[in-house]
Amino acid sequence: MSLVTPGAFIVPDWHRCKDSKEYFNKIIQKKNRKNFGLLESPVMPPHAAVDTLDYKVFISGKSGVGKTALAARLAGLNIPSVHHETTGIQTTVVYWPVKLRENGRVLFFRLQLWDCGENALRRFDHLLPSCKEQVDAVLFLFSFTDRTSFQDLSNQMTKWTESTDCLVKVVVGTKFDLFMHCDVAERDVRKFQETWRLPVFHSGGEVSDRLGDVAPILNCLAENLWHQDCVRAGAAGWQQQHETRTLP
Repeated sequence: MSLVTPGAFIVPDWHRCKDSKEYFNKIIQKKNRKNFGLLESPVMPPHAAVDTLDYKVFISGKSGVGKTALAARLAGLNIPSVHHETTGIQTTVVYWPVKLRENGRVLFFRLQLWDCGENALRRFDHLLPSCKEQVDAVLFLFSFTDRTSFQDLSNQMTKWTESTDCLVKVVVGTKFDLFMHCDVAERDVRKFQETWRLPVFHSGGEVSDRLGDVAPILNCLAENLWHQDCVRAGAAGWQQQHETRTLP
């Protein structure tokens, strides 16, 4: 499933609008993003109660590209200063409010990010099926400082789409701030985007409390997950009508 045009279903850059503050303040604590556990959620007052949509997002990429660092960045957490291979499955919860363009309805997206070390996936056969089970989206990562990780993108994407195409696919290039060590040219990125018809987001630098650093990626995930649900609901409705009409 190709990505929709940004802003087609949600209000773009809503985090910059005044009417969003009441909602974004629920994911910020002392000017920093709040760390939500698996059983925690933002608490809104009764007059501003919103629905929460839950999604599973897997982060795919070679060892060392920055999967754990990106999960921390999207959640507003501190990035580990030293790289350690993730030994098993690590999950991070991210809450992100959006406003629908059509009716002004506000929704909280609960994104559970799954990160699993490449070596662990190779050693333990049960991990990959667990990661794939009921997954809604995949973040495909490469590092701008590692050309082999960029060249491996097509293999990654083929593995995840050979069984189903009903996945939101988002590509992120990490370590973009290390331009002095860049090993992937912009022309290569443009060619990839044209071939796969997918945008490539850039990530790098220190984590800041500014929501704008992560808004493009999180808005893209939220908008396309919402669209995917709408498509599925429409297909289910059509199937139900079709079955009803064909009953003897």
